[in-house]
Amino acid sequence: MSRPVRNGVIVVIAAFALAQLVPVPRENPPVESEVAVTPEARAVLVRACFDCHSNQVVWPWYSRVAPVSWLVAKDVREGREQLNYSTWSRYDARRQRKLLKETLKEIDEGEMPLAIYLVRHPEAKLSPADRRVLQQWVDERIAALDAGL
Repeated sequence: MSRPVRNGVIVVIAAFALAQLVPVPRENPPVESEVAVTPEARAVLVRACFDCHSNQVVWPWYSRVAPVSWLVAKDVREGREQLNYSTWSRYDARRQRKLLKETLKEIDEGEMPLAIYLVRHPEAKLSPADRRVLQQWVDERIAALDAGL
């Protein structure tokens, strides 16, 4: 191995090692409240949504290895900012209705779950049956919100 190549390899290894020292928050704050959900819909949400949209994230081993850890933490942070099923009561009825409709829209358009998430979590891919379960649940929740329940 030539000296420049060897030096380049050493620099890459050193940079990788130093990247491990950058702290990445992997926190699961307490669950404040949860959305009212049927057992069937909850199973789908837990399998396909909760790892980014709740305070019940199952942090995989690679969430501890930079630079992937940075991307995982970013996706979780942004997911929770958009919608957090563990802080559902913070949203007023209008916001809840909007979030439920947006959820279905993103699922229908294939935007959720994220493709990058599905690479490591193929079980999160939503089947037509999963979509029907979520559609029924959203319709019921919106009806309950409209009725003031």
